[in-house]
Amino acid sequence: MSKLPPVLANLPLPIIGSPLFIISNPKLVIAQCKAGVVGSMPALNARPAAQLEDWLAEITEELAAYNKANPDKPAAPFAINQIVHKSNDRLEHDMEMVVKYKVPIVITSLGARTDVNDAVHSYGGVTLHDIINNKFAQKAIEKGADGIIAVAAGAGGHAGVKSPFALVQEIRQWFDGPIALSGSIATGGAVLAAQAMGADFAYIGTAFIATEEARASDEYKQAIVDGTSDDIVYSSLFTGVHGNYLAPSIVKAGMDPANLPEGDVKTMNFGGGEGSKAKAWKDIWGSGQGIGAVTEVATAGAFIEKLKREYQEARQRLAL
Repeated sequence: MSKLPPVLANLPLPIIGSPLFIISNPKLVIAQCKAGVVGSMPALNARPAAQLEDWLAEITEELAAYNKANPDKPAAPFAINQIVHKSNDRLEHDMEMVVKYKVPIVITSLGARTDVNDAVHSYGGVTLHDIINNKFAQKAIEKGADGIIAVAAGAGGHAGVKSPFALVQEIRQWFDGPIALSGSIATGGAVLAAQAMGADFAYIGTAFIATEEARASDEYKQAIVDGTSDDIVYSSLFTGVHGNYLAPSIVKAGMDPANLPEGDVKTMNFGGGEGSKAKAWKDIWGSGQGIGAVTEVATAGAFIEKLKREYQEARQRLAL
């Protein structure tokens, strides 16, 4: 078994909801946590920057009240995602808010920094760093991250190309701490499969886009419901880093999904929280390959209950 920090031990369901750029908000995070999974959102989703403190206060107070009223069934902890990219000119401010509100879990992306990990550790928080290969995983742990989010092939957003089997087994050869696996996980059976191959948690993002609490357009949500893995395009055009996107949104933007030019990583820009080409590509929808399992738009709580049932059914099939 992995060595898990207390905040990640004994979760009702071994799931971390991944931070969805623009889409995640306090309403979704709170719903996820109350339903028993770690809810998360990018700090940059709060715009202007001053809104982040309001959101952190809302989440902290709402979950504290829930836990007081439900001592026998407390909410799962929440996480904030920090983009540790040199263009993110809000990082210092946003980390001050993270420390002030003692955010239990911080997920770092696009760069590992010792000072960020030290700031979270100063109040007893835990850091998880997302990576796409074993080399980056080793660097993250060397710089003080407590755990790894292994972003395998098929994940939504900035995804890697490694098979989850290869990625997890390589990391497990040297690391006995917490690992969350990301990549096409949208059912309870897939959650159990992630654990079977050596991960501690499933990292689920795309399926939460099709929830009532998510801050996505109705058209986007329906596209997740209607789509399958055949509708996913892997491209670097939109941010400069390869990621997975819904082909229908690319077509609607007047481009051919099968003939997209390469992007330039130098154009990635998170200054002011706007994200790379946020305005130019605001109608290009990110999505992982697991959407074939998403059949309806539901509340986050209802979707998580479905995952719980499927997870238990999968355990029973294997007599676990």
